[in-house]
Amino acid sequence: MSVVDVTLVRGDITVQDVDAVVNAANRAMRGGGGVDGAIHRAGGPAVLEDCRRRFPKGLATGAAGWTTAGDLAAQWVIHVVGPNWNRGERDRDLLTSCYVRALAVADELGARSVAFPLVSAGSYGWPREDAAAAAVETLRATPTEVEEARLVAFGRDAHELLRRALATT
Repeated sequence: MSVVDVTLVRGDITVQDVDAVVNAANRAMRGGGGVDGAIHRAGGPAVLEDCRRRFPKGLATGAAGWTTAGDLAAQWVIHVVGPNWNRGERDRDLLTSCYVRALAVADELGARSVAFPLVSAGSYGWPREDAAAAAVETLRATPTEVEEARLVAFGRDAHELLRRALATT
């Protein structure tokens, strides 16, 4: 195992040409808003069907699991449940666990390229600068067989935030 190459792109995570995309899911694993909703819409009903079959009781905060990617370019979706800052889940270890466990799942699957969103920094309210630092620090420090961990920033502000984190972390 080695350290992964962390790259940054601005764009839509649902169109990334990678082996797996990471979904910032909710505990129920039944779709939602933000990245979760976008992945479910783009992946089609197969993603939700696989979530229901593989995770009938959902996933715990900080955990990761995989499903088919349905109609996405990727082969797999790796679902992670980030902590919800707005609901008092402020243990940074739960946030970093999402990245560590996503890489572990990718290794189990044999995925060599994985696209990541900025977990918990949207509607879950994690402070964005810390979310970016946690993502970069954790991806760079976690031994894995994944060759590329691609951070995907949907907008200009997120891209700039992640660019700064990559330059200083």
